[in-house]
Amino acid sequence: MPALHACLVDHDPDRLSAPVTALHVHTRESEREKPFHTHRRGQLVVALHGAVTCETSQGMWIVPPQCGVWIPPGVAHSNRVTADGRVCFLFVDPAAAAMPGACCTLALNALLIQMIRHLADQPQEYAPDSRTARLAAVLTEELAHMQAQSLPLHLPVPDNSRLRGIARWLAEHPADRSTVADWSARCAMSERSFARFVQAETGMTFGRWRQQFHIMVALQQLASGASVQRVSQELGYDSVSAFITMFKKTLGKPPARFIAERQAT
Repeated sequence: MPALHACLVDHDPDRLSAPVTALHVHTRESEREKPFHTHRRGQLVVALHGAVTCETSQGMWIVPPQCGVWIPPGVAHSNRVTADGRVCFLFVDPAAAAMPGACCTLALNALLIQMIRHLADQPQEYAPDSRTARLAAVLTEELAHMQAQSLPLHLPVPDNSRLRGIARWLAEHPADRSTVADWSARCAMSERSFARFVQAETGMTFGRWRQQFHIMVALQQLASGASVQRVSQELGYDSVSAFITMFKKTLGKPPARFIAERQAT
């Protein structure tokens, strides 16, 4: 499989005539997609191994294995793939399928994932009456029936908001356990004003928003092979059991079981 940077330079889905195209990529640790960009076509980002983080002006989405993030046509975005990750990009012409008008995480079944992988292995310029065209037509019909994932895999981070700076800080210092009082002081706001600001921007309390961030970081690291103990330490939890309790309460299963079941699928 091609490296992430090289294949995205060579592969411009908007120049292809076929209405649905796909790309299969195997990343390396230091490689990532070019900065924010747009496509005329919608893009489905499918994580096969490892995890993908998609960022837009409105927030971040985490893509654990066997899920996909839908990015509508014209939405500026950037994708970051974990080390040694394997990912498929599916590009869909707006006229080819009725897809959501906003970014969302989709739960993908095994059939659809295999169809996307198979399409990625075919020549991407194909005739309208070809076998590949028929495969693409069935694929888009199945895709239109996929439901938005109910798991909390989206972190609202409005553009041009002080929250984006906080998110970047937490990305570099995930173990930072600063309180609302600490953050309100850093933002030169009262605690009450800071709490109202976060609620208005995200629809969440600051504690819930940061927990959402921790879930996304945990999914990234676990999908890359990090141990539960290491992830717990990276996120600043006092004990492994406290981290497991938070994870299970949020996603319904302990972290090791959650990742193992998705990798097995």
